[in-house]
Amino acid sequence: MNFIRKIVKSQSQEDKQLQSELKKLLNFSPRKIDKYKKAFTHRSLQKLDTDGNPINYERLEFLGDSILGSVIAAYLYKEVPTGSEGYLTQMRSKIVSREHLNELGKDLNLIRFIESKVDQATIGDNIHGNIFEALVGAIYLDKGYNTCQKFIYENVIVPYVDIEKLEGKITSYKGLIIEWCQKQKKKYRFDTYEDSGNETIKHFSVKVSIDGIQIAKGRATSKKKAEELASKRVYFAFQSEISAG
Repeated sequence: MNFIRKIVKSQSQEDKQLQSELKKLLNFSPRKIDKYKKAFTHRSLQKLDTDGNPINYERLEFLGDSILGSVIAAYLYKEVPTGSEGYLTQMRSKIVSREHLNELGKDLNLIRFIESKVDQATIGDNIHGNIFEALVGAIYLDKGYNTCQKFIYENVIVPYVDIEKLEGKITSYKGLIIEWCQKQKKKYRFDTYEDSGNETIKHFSVKVSIDGIQIAKGRATSKKKAEELASKRVYFAFQSEISAG
């Protein structure tokens, strides 16, 4: 019995510690601490609830992504009354891009809360954005939409959203290159292949050719990253022509 009491007490102390740290971070006191614990639980732990359902941040990430998108959409609709549907969609995509969300997660140092069996050095950058979205989902389930909206305004919109700067921000070099090639009636090709060499982590290489001439190469741990890296190099090779339209 004493042993059981010690375990319960220890778990309660851990919850209080997490609640205290989150209160400083969020500027409000969390009530349903289990929602936040789930937001910081990686699937590698293979935790299950009493019904056999997985306990990890992935469903909260989905929820947070949707709420974040809706708050940003409402903000843009109000702030840019002359913006077309296409313009507003593009601007929202820039604000909630994976790169930007990763930066937000890093700035808040959310990785310090994560529980995982995977080494943080190999878990990948996207974990920062994933748990940021999961945190948004947890806030929504705990405190409701208004508190969630306030958190997004204070931590995303006010410090990071500058409409004029975002208008000139490139979110996908691959998309930009493809669009430019189509406008200029140029033939483009992305050749992707595995290129791990002697490394334990799988790598991919991409070669980008325009009108049959290889322009640039890129190598990274995912096809998307390799394509973006190669496309970025193509962009700088043709920057003056692309900027001229």
